[in-house]
Amino acid sequence: MSLVTSSELLAKAEKGRYAVGAFNCNNMEIVQAIISAAEAERSPVIIQASQGAIKYAGLGYVTALVREAAMFSTVPVALHLDHGTDFKQVVNCLKSGFTSVMFDGSQLPLEENIRITRKVVEVAHAVGVSVEGELGRLRGTEDEINVSEREAFFTDPEEAVTFVQGTGIDALAPSIGTAHGRYRGKPDLDFQRLKKIRELTGVPLVLHGSSGVPGEDIRRAIELGVRKVNIDTDIREAFVKEIRHVLAVDQDEIDPRKVLGPARIKAAEVIREKIRLFGSQGQA
Repeated sequence: MSLVTSSELLAKAEKGRYAVGAFNCNNMEIVQAIISAAEAERSPVIIQASQGAIKYAGLGYVTALVREAAMFSTVPVALHLDHGTDFKQVVNCLKSGFTSVMFDGSQLPLEENIRITRKVVEVAHAVGVSVEGELGRLRGTEDEINVSEREAFFTDPEEAVTFVQGTGIDALAPSIGTAHGRYRGKPDLDFQRLKKIRELTGVPLVLHGSSGVPGEDIRRAIELGVRKVNIDTDIREAFVKEIRHVLAVDQDEIDPRKVLGPARIKAAEVIREKIRLFGSQGQA
């Protein structure tokens, strides 16, 4: 099956009132874990790569890995750029074959964010690729992006309307209290803000920083209009924890397959749990 756009997946999620999981990849094993989990659950899936992952693995490698996985998959797969902050990076991903891109101009003044995001939309839509935009900033770290507690701010619902109408984006990532990386306590999400943003904009919403967010909060966010849920940290933790376990049991092990294979299985288990939480199982 060829790659599809995230807009196609989110439109079906809107009708079914579920969310599609967007899982970050950094290497071949994690791509394989995402695909195997989606296949096992019969779920549509979004595989996304951050700028850091692209820098680590190489744009060509990332695209080829996901395209290969999608080609032999029986569930719909989208390839998405996560937190693109550079217009040239977005264009390079479009040329490479990404079917969905995110431009993160949340660190910019509203007018500048609208201007550049609209430019991304014009270029991406011209080649049939969907676009996610971000308004408001999440605290924590996402590769090169670091936002302190003091700098973080929530998305203003009225500004969200201006942003969506001024850019023509297909999905909006608002800031409502989630954070990138590990939480130091239970996140306090502003559901009323999320509800108002959804009511005023009408576009599919994206929940970033979802690793570590309690399941009941995820489900409530989906009820309020979140149609894409990003997961990265939970996958990394499961993957690396299993690597540590394997090496602790046998410190003399030198076969990468025997180290990374079990880690791939653990990552897939986590992803399957998330798919069921999001309600997308059986929707492929």
